[in-house]
Amino acid sequence: MKKNLQNALLLAMGLMTTVTFAQDWNVDSRTRIDMSGDNDKMVTNQRATLGATWGGSDWGIHVSSDVNYMLGGAAASMGIYEAYASADLMGYATVTAGRQAIDNGSGALMSSNQWGATRTTWDGMTFDLGLDMADVSLGYASYNGGAEDEEDQGNMWVNAGGEFSGWDVNMLYMTNTASDNAATGIDISGEIMGAGISASMNTDYDENTMRVLGVSYAVNDDMSVNVGQTVYGEEGAFSMAGTDLAGGWANGNMGYLGAGDEMLSYGLTYNMGGISMGATMNAVTSLDESTRDVMEVSLGYSLNDNAGLAVKYATDASGDDDAVKYTWLTLTVTP
Repeated sequence: MKKNLQNALLLAMGLMTTVTFAQDWNVDSRTRIDMSGDNDKMVTNQRATLGATWGGSDWGIHVSSDVNYMLGGAAASMGIYEAYASADLMGYATVTAGRQAIDNGSGALMSSNQWGATRTTWDGMTFDLGLDMADVSLGYASYNGGAEDEEDQGNMWVNAGGEFSGWDVNMLYMTNTASDNAATGIDISGEIMGAGISASMNTDYDENTMRVLGVSYAVNDDMSVNVGQTVYGEEGAFSMAGTDLAGGWANGNMGYLGAGDEMLSYGLTYNMGGISMGATMNAVTSLDESTRDVMEVSLGYSLNDNAGLAVKYATDASGDDDAVKYTWLTLTVTP
């Protein structure tokens, strides 16, 4: 215990010293109360992030640290969240090396899991190409300790996104040293006759598929309605580690569904001043014709320019079973 506390204090002192000399710094705090279930549960988790950035016209260094604490639980834990350096490559590209939080496309294949308690980062290098026609980035993360017969562990990916004839298109291609197959994702969104149209088509490393189609329509300046369909391939369960969807309700959402599942979603959102509200009904049908009904309701309020309060409530019922209830209250503060 004393050793952990000593390490945390040393890291905190180091970060405070670096922030003092930084050109830019940022800090945010998130307090989340988990009140899920029917047994008066109330688990409070706190996460605070402190970051600092130095840089010039053609270089930059960024480092940030997370402090996590559960009220009534074990001692606080502290660790590096992001730590990377960036440099310009003769005006043709920008290279970033180190630990990075990366979100590409819809996030079904590669996302940083900002909602969850444990966020996802990548240790490697990213090359952002300075192209006019599209934003293209190449990433590489690999590790080999040099032991006898040790195999490489890592990933490579290419992400390209841009606007073409009024449509936003993003394409992601990922490889994994543990798999002979590649994961691919294509996301398209645009507008037709005042309605927003979106499509996301994804394949994981095991060649399992996930397809999402959505339509949204703005009823007025404050309210919009949306309809969506999600279909999973029948050959196997689609899954990608570390994404926003990987943890299911632990990350505040339904997560990935099972092989052959189909889901229809209906929802609406309403924004008025500093208040935002949303409600979505999800109906899932499986290959064996079993059903699952999920309702999600959210309410957010902007307390001021620096703080926001949000509550999310969800019920998840399979077949004739009683619904499982989830409730989270979140306070976010950013100076």
